[in-house]
Amino acid sequence: MKLQEKLKQYQSEGRALLAANFYNFETLAGILSAARDLNEPVILQLSESSINYLGLPMAAQMARAGILQFGVESWLHLDHGASPELAKRCLDAGFDSVMIDGSEKPFEENVRITRQVVEMAKSYGAHVEAELGFIAKLGQEEDTDGFTQPEQARSFVAQTGVDALAVAIGTAHGFYKQEPKLDLERLSEIRAITPQPLVLHGGSGIPDEMLRNAISRGIVKVNLATDSKNTFMRELKKVLFTTDEIDLRKTFPPAIEAVKELITRKIRLVSMK
Repeated sequence: MKLQEKLKQYQSEGRALLAANFYNFETLAGILSAARDLNEPVILQLSESSINYLGLPMAAQMARAGILQFGVESWLHLDHGASPELAKRCLDAGFDSVMIDGSEKPFEENVRITRQVVEMAKSYGAHVEAELGFIAKLGQEEDTDGFTQPEQARSFVAQTGVDALAVAIGTAHGFYKQEPKLDLERLSEIRAITPQPLVLHGGSGIPDEMLRNAISRGIVKVNLATDSKNTFMRELKKVLFTTDEIDLRKTFPPAIEAVKELITRKIRLVSMK
């Protein structure tokens, strides 16, 4: 099933798909083993920095091999693609989905480049996600004036034909300095006039009940990245500080297991089970 179809299915069921970023074999294995054991689908995400780190062919083939080995229903997605050129490289490499992030550009420019990627993706049968509004990235301060405007969201979707829309309602990328407060009423307003599946970025650190509430109001895809990195490194540090073991095959498994436990809990949460 194509990601477009899966998200529409989950939208009709009032559920969400977890979209988890991976950075190496170990984080990939933790994500896929959790999805396998739960018999639930998961979206695998790669950011541009991870693609630069791994190399595009290696990253794409690693994901495909992992999906096959673990027997999981999954899709490979470009997270926060900065340009149509990168989106095309990923589509050529076999990605099922790409995000074009023009959220920091003027509205008209965001529409233009998103529409360009949507048209490009048609020949691949690929899913396209875009972002509208300001979702703070690492080092940026939250700006409520940059929250997604419902009427703008309706217009953006109509003009671009994008498959899914990431909305700014109070989340942020990276660690939260204080508990986030999501504008759930705004989310409901966006959902009421926007037919496409809505995406929540900055899924790390959002309280469970708040996240479930957002899903009940229309979020269909929840992104998770910071929690995975943090969980992996914290567990790995524990091991390294207590052993002189040099065999990576012995020091990495506890960190893989920690990621698996995190992803297991998050999949259960967002799938509303």
